[in-house]
Amino acid sequence: MISRRDAAITLDVPLEMAQRHGLPKWMTEAELRAILDNPPPWLVQSRANRTGKRPVWVHLECAVCGYEEAARPKKWWPDFTYVVCGHHPPSEIPPVRAGCVRSEYDGVGTRFVGIADVEAPPVRL
Repeated sequence: MISRRDAAITLDVPLEMAQRHGLPKWMTEAELRAILDNPPPWLVQSRANRTGKRPVWVHLECAVCGYEEAARPKKWWPDFTYVVCGHHPPSEIPPVRAGCVRSEYDGVGTRFVGIADVEAPPVRL
């Protein structure tokens, strides 16, 4: 059985849309395959309305332990260099790249910290 959330990820639609259009809490693989093979009008319209600027779902994977989850990206998320589980100590996180500065963002997905390493501005003397 496939959960509504997993079905929404597979269909690449928000969970709220899947619920609004009557996808059950649990469905069989055959039911999901039928939707993929013959998309209902609401799914066809959703795909037609996409601008391609932002994905509906993103795949997050911890750079330390490999824990994975799918999440809806937020507008405030920059392009992360890494995401790591919030419980990992700094010594386990990959070091900042030479010539870069690091920013950390809490609250990414259900348990991640986003790490963004960006090129450091030149030092002016």
